[in-house]
Amino acid sequence: MLENIDGYVIDLDGTVYKGQQAIEGVMDSIAYVKSIGKRVVFLSNRGNISRHMCHDKLIGMGIDVQEEEILLTSTVTATYLRNHDEGAQVWVLGEQGLRDELVLAGLTLAEKPEEADWLVITLHETLTYKELNEAFRAVRHGARMIATNADKTFPGDEGDSIDVAGMIGALESTTDQKVEVVIGKPSILMAEAALEVMGLPAERCMIIGDSLVSDIGLGKNAGMRTTLVLTGSVSREEAEASDVQPDYIWNSLSDLKDILQSEASPK
Repeated sequence: MLENIDGYVIDLDGTVYKGQQAIEGVMDSIAYVKSIGKRVVFLSNRGNISRHMCHDKLIGMGIDVQEEEILLTSTVTATYLRNHDEGAQVWVLGEQGLRDELVLAGLTLAEKPEEADWLVITLHETLTYKELNEAFRAVRHGARMIATNADKTFPGDEGDSIDVAGMIGALESTTDQKVEVVIGKPSILMAEAALEVMGLPAERCMIIGDSLVSDIGLGKNAGMRTTLVLTGSVSREEAEASDVQPDYIWNSLSDLKDILQSEASPK
């Protein structure tokens, strides 16, 4: 089943943790995968935090991870803008973590919305009208729009919560402009970044996540093996009825350790 898999691309929200709580058993699975020499990359559509912030969160949960093993849409968005429009000024509809990643990539944060070449949209959990209107002004004055992701919801502490699609919808409907680039899963840009970090071909990698669209869709687009875990908002019945079919369905990421140990045992 997994004998040809050397790298695991693991989603975070709904797969490793929900809100501030690690999902039971995932720490042991991740530690075991690393102990047998497999590569691991954590891939998330979260664009409102930096790698440093995410690293601290995972370490605080007892998960063994290096900062370079974390790929967020904030990081990949910053790299994309640096490579495609070096010298551009950007305005952020989002939180400090995204700003940190943009500055680390060498990009310039605009001092006024009207000066921006790009508006970067991400999750903003404390969004105010003033901030939304500043983003509106940036687009009205010619800024092009790029989004870290276009997910409708994410699993929060109190259940599903509105994600970046809500902010995109507000701006597209009021400015009559469209987001030009969406970085996050299932975009192939995220898969390419993960494979580069691991140094492995797609056929030797498996993506594990809780979203049929974002995670399983990404794996299918990239040619990876795919596993859906049922710790997010998708039920087994919904998964089996979907047009997007994962290769495997597990109850949790914690199942990974059991499967690998079972396959390693003498028959």
